[in-house]
Amino acid sequence: MIDVLVGGGGPAGLAAAIHAALAGLEAVVVEPRTAPVDKACGEGVMPGGVAALRGLGVEVTGRALRGIRYLDGDARAEATFRGLGGLGIRRTALHSALHERALGLGVRMLPGKVGEVHQSADTVTAAGITARWLIAADGLHSPVRRSLGLELPGRPHGRYGLRRHYRAEPWTDFVEVHWSRHGEAYVTPVGDDLVGVAVLSDSRRGYDDHLAGFPALTASLRGPAATEVRGAGPLLQRVRRRIAGRVLLVGDAAGYLDALTGEGIALALASAGAAVHCLAAGRPGAYEGAWVRLTRRHRLLTGALLAASRRPGTARLIVPAASRMPLLFSAAVHALQ
Repeated sequence: MIDVLVGGGGPAGLAAAIHAALAGLEAVVVEPRTAPVDKACGEGVMPGGVAALRGLGVEVTGRALRGIRYLDGDARAEATFRGLGGLGIRRTALHSALHERALGLGVRMLPGKVGEVHQSADTVTAAGITARWLIAADGLHSPVRRSLGLELPGRPHGRYGLRRHYRAEPWTDFVEVHWSRHGEAYVTPVGDDLVGVAVLSDSRRGYDDHLAGFPALTASLRGPAATEVRGAGPLLQRVRRRIAGRVLLVGDAAGYLDALTGEGIALALASAGAAVHCLAAGRPGAYEGAWVRLTRRHRLLTGALLAASRRPGTARLIVPAASRMPLLFSAAVHALQ
């Protein structure tokens, strides 16, 4: 019988499998898609995420990111990262690096889906495999989470994200967040001639319609579109708890607020590490508290920004206020590192 069955082979699932292997546990990943897997993603990995990848022995290359810049018309605010910088990296490149590292540590990869989950006092069986523990890393709309009754009803109008890449020489080494009354657009350089642009909004309009709300940004996108539009949402996923018997939820499956602060990858890696650490220490029940603690700042800051962005009277004040209070803006960016 194996120690850890991981349902889902995205960044969170692969990180969980790597952590397990490094802890001396036998891990098997079940994933229906072939590597590398692409996904709608801002592709800016925050410094904490870069440090986590290095700690796992994962070698990734990308465009160095110095910080975060907010723009709204003539107003702008920016803050540089302290110490280790961030990375702009294609989602496919990140997935390939994690996948190769897991294979190198002896993690088995099996095609398939988790399907029904059956638990006993000391085992869990899914996808025809019996293990001591199941780590569910099956994404934003986690079927495992739903089947175990762990999710709460979402709000009727959750936000959506859309992403496309453009052939253009990057004009910035910051993650640029362009604000408008309709939503935000995120610019992340991911190659010497490739820029990713993701838009977030309450509206389910098409990508080009969203992008039209950012004329200063569209003027910079002189190169042709390099990839198709990928989407995700609704982003808000509320979860009752992250443990059900011998099943632990990690990554987006553990709950998601919004992509506004760009911490998805860093939080996925952190939650995977926390889950495996609790299992290896023989304290699986401690994972819930660990998840709450490691996501607290993200939930508070993202929630506050999200609430402000949804009010027409305050949304257009975010960037001007940040530009007038650079120390406060820098402190918020540093808190999210």
